[in-house]
Amino acid sequence: MKSGRRARRRTATRIRRTAIGAALAGVTVLAFQAAANGAVFGTEGETPAPADVYSANGEENGPVKSEVHKLALADQGHGEAVLSQRDTARFGLLGVSWTDPQAKIKGKVQARTRSADTGEWTEWMDLVPYPALLDGKRAGARGSTEPIWVGASDGAEVRVSDGAADGKLPAGLRLDLVDPGASNTAEKSSGDLNAAPAAYVADAPPTPTGPASTAPRPTIVSRAEWGADESLNNEGPIYLPGGKIKAVFVHHTTDADYSCADSAAVVRAIHVYHVKTNGWRDLGYNFLVDKCGKIFEGRQGGVDQPVMGAHTYGWNSESTSVSFIGDYTSQTAPQAALISAARVVAYKLGQYGVDPGSTSVTLTAGGDPATETLSNYFGKKFTPGQQYTFSAVNGHRDGFNTQCPGNSLYPQLPQIRSYATGSVANLKIDSLTGGASKAGTGYETPGPLTVNWSTTTSPNSLIHKFEVLVDGQVVMSPWGHIRSAAVSVSGYGEHTVAVRATHVSGKVTTSAPVTVTVPGPKTFHPVDPKRLMNTMAGLGVPKAKVGPGQEVVLQVAGVQGIPATGVGAVVLNVTATNPTASSFVSVYPNGTNRPSTSNLNFTAGVSIPNLVVVPVVDGKVRFYNHAGSVDLLADITGYYTKDASGSTFATTGPARIMNTIAGQGVPTKLGPASTASLQVTGVAGIPSTGVTAVVMNVTATNPTNSGWVSVYPSGTTRPSTSNLNFRAGQSIPNLVIVPVGADGKVSFYNHAGSVDLLGDVTGYFTTDTTQAKHVNIGPKRLMNTIAGQGVRQGKVGAKETVTLQVTGANGIPASGVTAVVINVTATNPTSSGWVSVYPSDQTRPPVSNLNFTTGLSIPNLVVVPVSADGKVSFYNHAGSVDLLADITGYFVK
Repeated sequence: MKSGRRARRRTATRIRRTAIGAALAGVTVLAFQAAANGAVFGTEGETPAPADVYSANGEENGPVKSEVHKLALADQGHGEAVLSQRDTARFGLLGVSWTDPQAKIKGKVQARTRSADTGEWTEWMDLVPYPALLDGKRAGARGSTEPIWVGASDGAEVRVSDGAADGKLPAGLRLDLVDPGASNTAEKSSGDLNAAPAAYVADAPPTPTGPASTAPRPTIVSRAEWGADESLNNEGPIYLPGGKIKAVFVHHTTDADYSCADSAAVVRAIHVYHVKTNGWRDLGYNFLVDKCGKIFEGRQGGVDQPVMGAHTYGWNSESTSVSFIGDYTSQTAPQAALISAARVVAYKLGQYGVDPGSTSVTLTAGGDPATETLSNYFGKKFTPGQQYTFSAVNGHRDGFNTQCPGNSLYPQLPQIRSYATGSVANLKIDSLTGGASKAGTGYETPGPLTVNWSTTTSPNSLIHKFEVLVDGQVVMSPWGHIRSAAVSVSGYGEHTVAVRATHVSGKVTTSAPVTVTVPGPKTFHPVDPKRLMNTMAGLGVPKAKVGPGQEVVLQVAGVQGIPATGVGAVVLNVTATNPTASSFVSVYPNGTNRPSTSNLNFTAGVSIPNLVVVPVVDGKVRFYNHAGSVDLLADITGYYTKDASGSTFATTGPARIMNTIAGQGVPTKLGPASTASLQVTGVAGIPSTGVTAVVMNVTATNPTNSGWVSVYPSGTTRPSTSNLNFRAGQSIPNLVIVPVGADGKVSFYNHAGSVDLLGDVTGYFTTDTTQAKHVNIGPKRLMNTIAGQGVRQGKVGAKETVTLQVTGANGIPASGVTAVVINVTATNPTSSGWVSVYPSDQTRPPVSNLNFTTGLSIPNLVVVPVSADGKVSFYNHAGSVDLLADITGYFVK
């Protein structure tokens, strides 16, 4: 910016253009020479000048007491007058004035100034006189030139040459130097120093006392905020005779090179010059807009009121005005300024039911019909008292013979009209995430979700606000630049989600609604274990390993006795076997977004089983393998339905009911091809009758060979399925949901070698309809000790416990939850060990949920009761280990 200023100092005398106004409506024809004087206050990219760059104290609060320093010109005779080069008090704007407002200077008025920052003098600048009586015949009114903004200066020189034959100049010639003051408080609060431009920030809620508008009220820098000295305005405002605004006239203030940090000072300077130099009632414009889009309140009387300004002679009694701070004769106005002007236009015309795009507004010409004939820039004549047709948005030149608002801004008026009448286009919801999963043509969520939307309307500042609607009610009101919002839906069943957008014009657009279902509680139907999928045999899916990044889709509804409809979720024992690399598998509903969680984590050559409870969409579920290739087996042990025809769930324990090492429940280790039965009803708080299935964590330990164990109802034919797959010497757990035989027992079959078995019960399903029902959510990660999610960051050391809050967040109710279903993974263990998961308000039970060895990641599904305060504890027995916990559902009464 400084290089541009120095270039200007080398240029010849500058000829300035005039935007002509007239009585009761005089346009403020303001020229700028800020760049010529080096650094001005707060210039972008430069070291700001001190707060007291002018004479006013930079720390003062409230109105800024701006000053006009008056220096008389010396009459040289022969139609010439001068102010010799001299030091002056600090100032930022100047103009030459004289006593008789109707007197004319036919020659040249020129001035130059010295930068207070660099000490350099500018080139000579031409000052163009105002037309006479711009604010009417007023006592003490003076004739003057247009004011010129020069920035922080402390020296001046003036020369006047009349050019007339008689060599006469108006009496009382003087140079008026305006010190706009520097209000630290005012300029910071109005956004001049540190805030974003008004065109790009959220609007404050409107609090109008005037007529309500069809368009939102924009953010406007008030007179108090830009530091208006209201002691200058002791006459009060004048309001439009008809009390209604019919049109808007657009202006510019002519030649401009300023920093947006200076805008408040520029407005203060215009105000002071108009009142103290010209003798006007107040600042002439109703509103001013700087090049960054900040909107300033102009003439006093209330931004929501029909205030009569002094801007467009002959048409002020039925209109308002917006003036662009700058010269737009040869350069176009920035988009930010155009949008802010459109916001003002839409708001003010919207108060009176005027369409900003209208081309048929009727205005009555003002002035004295006996003595005046008005004309505009295009040569059209207007007779005072007669009616004429205008557009709702006009340039100053449409009503008066002036170049204003500039040859480049005038062609941009259609753009302002378009912005002021537009709407938000192609608004649509793109997706729901953050707890919501795709389900057919809609989505499912336990409550939380993130709405993501888009629109082709640009830039964002054309959008006043968005509103997210749930079931037609506003639950969130994001600003116009936002494209997503986290909300929540409550209540089981179907809900609608939509997004509504309000344009700066006030027009409202609403997206097509999206259906979101909050699944209700489900009841459980246990089934004898059956194999549904085997990639080695081509059962259920093609015969082939699942490769890296690949998926297989399994039909579960309508297969092996599972109903074709009404199935909300299935319980599958999934085994990964023959993996060629360390990897993980995710199991999730068909037609939904794949979650960032895992169900099985395994290493090359190791078979790992895990129980999975997965929602069903379109009757199918998906299996994704991350790396390498792997064979997958899936055995169903039950399913959930949305009706009340199945079993409910009751918590108990955790309690150990089987330990072959100690002879508890089963007397001895299981040998090869041997079976043992365990009594499960009538023990450990499980009733003797009405039990349909038990939830038990089974651990195989001390195996002498690689092998597998199958768990099934006593008294039934052993199925060709497995629940635990293990290697010699390996301890491995797996959750089992197994139907109970008619004798209240379950059977355990060991295929090869000999193995010890531990069985820890955590609950049971019952025909008692008063117990808890199951609700699917997620899968969603609740805990990650590696990242410090849910609990403190860091491995869980030997004999250490971490406690996780599970209710009251992530879509899990704060009350009524009896147990949660969590997939827990132990990873990066430094030694062999085990982890116990239990309600935080209970004494740690002598049971384990995960048994692991050094270097292996082991997952296991856990159904664990929650404490009264909704927390679950995780205890690690030996070494140190990282723990992950992903919730897949909960039980609620």
